[in-house]
Amino acid sequence: MFKLAIGSFASAVAMFVAGFLYFAGTIAMIGYSTANEAQSAAVQTALAANLSQTGTYMIPDPSTQSGTILYGKGPVATVHYNTMGFSLESMDGMAWGFALYLGAAILMAGGLSHVPDFRGRMVVVACFAIAASSLTILTDPIFLHQDWANAIFSFVGSVLILCIGGLVLARWFLPSIVQEAQKIASS
Repeated sequence: MFKLAIGSFASAVAMFVAGFLYFAGTIAMIGYSTANEAQSAAVQTALAANLSQTGTYMIPDPSTQSGTILYGKGPVATVHYNTMGFSLESMDGMAWGFALYLGAAILMAGGLSHVPDFRGRMVVVACFAIAASSLTILTDPIFLHQDWANAIFSFVGSVLILCIGGLVLARWFLPSIVQEAQKIASS
């Protein structure tokens, strides 16, 4: 049990580093379209003048008859809106991010401890990394017609991060059940 706890922590560190390098490193903006300074200022002013609460908005609102018509005509946007702003280097964001990775690593360790060998564990990790990332990230471009560039960038990053965390656990912190059985049989 102690080895799984240490392994979960090591896995979380590996995922945190990989996530930082991928999502905050030199390639971080690949998945985003950019607006020039004048466009950014105009949109920021319009947001501040028209939205008063932090939240995620579908614009126009498709829950009304006129909103549905406007939504069909376009342009449309899904806006993740924060009224307060924040520092990109926010330490509380880093701490909560690490806690998220640690929780994921603990769940992976628990699940992978029931898979008998390294190869099987890596197949399970890869399959679940792809499945979970697909369901959580690729639904937006499929169902909401959002852009694919950001979705693919986020999807690849999430799959890589989960696979790296699973690799750390499977390789160094989870004994092979087959080897354990052979040790017991030879005793």
